[in-house]
Amino acid sequence: MLAARAVRTPQDPSGLDADPLAFLEVAERDPSPVPDGWVPVTVRAAALNRHDLWTLRGVGVHPDALPVVLGCDASGTTEDGREVVVHAVLSDPDWAGEETLDPRRTLLSERWPGTLAPVVRVPARNLVDKPAELTFEEAACLPTAWLTAYRMLFTNSGTAPGDTVLVQGAGGGVSTALVALAASAGLRVWVTSRSEERRARALDLGAHAAFAPGERLPERVDAVLESVGKATWGHSLRSLKPGGTVVVCGATTGDAPAELNRVFFTQLRVVGSTMGSREELGRLARLCATTGVRPLIDDVLPLADAADGLLRLEAGEAFGKIVVRP
Repeated sequence: MLAARAVRTPQDPSGLDADPLAFLEVAERDPSPVPDGWVPVTVRAAALNRHDLWTLRGVGVHPDALPVVLGCDASGTTEDGREVVVHAVLSDPDWAGEETLDPRRTLLSERWPGTLAPVVRVPARNLVDKPAELTFEEAACLPTAWLTAYRMLFTNSGTAPGDTVLVQGAGGGVSTALVALAASAGLRVWVTSRSEERRARALDLGAHAAFAPGERLPERVDAVLESVGKATWGHSLRSLKPGGTVVVCGATTGDAPAELNRVFFTQLRVVGSTMGSREELGRLARLCATTGVRPLIDDVLPLADAADGLLRLEAGEAFGKIVVRP
């Protein structure tokens, strides 16, 4: 069956200087073995993520696991016809707590084959019912970027309707999800972007104001939703009200100085946020079904063209999610 795989790792152990597409193979392959009792899901749609680019660079995946099928996100059908969304966080079978807190957790495509193939196999507990109101393409966008945004906003930011949040960066999967979800929840949403076009598109998506990176804001905000890292961290802390919260889910431009003096003097809360639980994924799916909020899809491609989608993702050209159909 056709699958998109990471086939080897860069010579540089960090992988940061490597061209990730050099380590991609889209070709016919035999299915990989998986644990007994896992459930096969026929993939109807899968979404691309930056995690796929990191995997191609050899970050977060052990060389012994390669080659490995890429992909964290998928929606599809089980053998009995159940329409499902796949939760990508795989916890240890003996873990009884929330999945993302399991120190032995992994994601699809890190140790086990991922979703960029016609069939993915996962533990039965990792399946969530797909609402009939969502297309397979829309549902496939939820498990990584949209779930990350949901947890940042509704679990970790401490904000309420009427508060103001700043989303650093506009156009990526997490940032477009944050804008759409925050606006639907009655929050005032501000965004930053280097691109005038992306600032305009964020306003069309529901943001109330858009600013250049580092630009002084009209007033300080209740929470900053941060995934950029070094390039925006100082601005994020300066933009918060005393006692405000910055929720950070990533650092695409690298690690940043902590600026502890500002943190303790203005009593800021710095909250880390990673992915989300299966329960949160179920709530997110129901929220989309009942409110009409939908993931913004930039493009839908056949699996054979996954390299084109990953190239656009690497170049930062996508606005919203890129989806592939096996």
